[in-house]
Amino acid sequence: MNDFIYDIPTKVYFGKDQLKNLGPELKKYGQRVLMVYGGGSIKRIGLYDKVMNEIKKSGLEVFELSGVKPNPSIESVREGARICKEKQVDVVLAVGGGSTLDCTKFIAAGAKVDFDPWDFFNDKWAPLTEALPILDVLTLSATGSEMDCGGVISNPATNDKIGRLEPVLQPKASFLDPTTTFTVSPYQTACGSADMMSHIIEVYFNMNEDFDMLDGFMEALMRNIVKYAPIAMKEPENYKARAELMWTGTWAINGFIDGGKRQAWSCHPMEHELSAVYDITHGLGLAILTPRWMEYCLDESNVDKYVQYAQNVFGIHGTDKMEVARKGIEALRNFLFGQLGLKSTLPQVGIDETHFDSMAEKAVKNGGTQHAFKPLAKEDVKNIYKMCME
Repeated sequence: MNDFIYDIPTKVYFGKDQLKNLGPELKKYGQRVLMVYGGGSIKRIGLYDKVMNEIKKSGLEVFELSGVKPNPSIESVREGARICKEKQVDVVLAVGGGSTLDCTKFIAAGAKVDFDPWDFFNDKWAPLTEALPILDVLTLSATGSEMDCGGVISNPATNDKIGRLEPVLQPKASFLDPTTTFTVSPYQTACGSADMMSHIIEVYFNMNEDFDMLDGFMEALMRNIVKYAPIAMKEPENYKARAELMWTGTWAINGFIDGGKRQAWSCHPMEHELSAVYDITHGLGLAILTPRWMEYCLDESNVDKYVQYAQNVFGIHGTDKMEVARKGIEALRNFLFGQLGLKSTLPQVGIDETHFDSMAEKAVKNGGTQHAFKPLAKEDVKNIYKMCME
């Protein structure tokens, strides 16, 4: 087990009646707020009015940036940073899901520099040492961006989708009310659950010495997703199911499960290239990729980890390790494509082999897959993409 430092300074307000604390939390950081959100869903469910009421009740001045899309674009980051500079914004508030939160983080950073925010991601990899304070009101359980210091931004002009982690991007406070997810569709609930599952799997499968306590915690998180995602899809206003998923999604990527483990991720860099070129839902791309990646990486040297996963997450036992391992992978496939009803191949979402070569090259370059659980070179990534064709 490696040495590590654990520090999560985000204050979480969890539950139905926590928005009353939003105004006072924002006021700690100044008087001028930029509220960032996506489409009209927060207005349809009444959340927009509730948030605005709390902001104005505290005597704060608010500006808005709407229209943030899934796989958030650098254009929205640029516009938000421009507004922050022009209006001398003190604090940035995200109201939405992971895309809105990711965009908000880099708006907050872009507001502090005099260069193009894309320089945070391109070959310049500009220093990112300052950001306006960030708060959020979460509306979708998926990415965990509400309690981590990272985000992913797309550049349609270059077909790039790149992530970055920096301590200054950690939200100061997050408001997690499961009732705000009651109107999330079964499809988006499924995609969000697949995203959470992949977050955990990316850390669970590693070649460091096992940390039993954290492995047990991750297994519990995965069992929670398997149990409650189908319930939330069938009973969208089931508070317990929504609450379980919301808190699980947060802990799947807030740094806690990473303790003592060191390796690069694989499925996320591969998926980033898919959604950069084809703009598919991130969780759906991960669902298609993750079982194939697990199958591709399985060998005699790591089979014990797969057996542990199959036994402790899906209750699969047997004497033949390889058979148990493969049954564990198949159980994941059945969960994602059977219980959650997600599409299972790339052709089903309109993707062919046209861009496999360039996507694989970028996944290795931008994502560091050569340092992952099982090192993946360009040809390995292409092979996994091809496995997703059928």
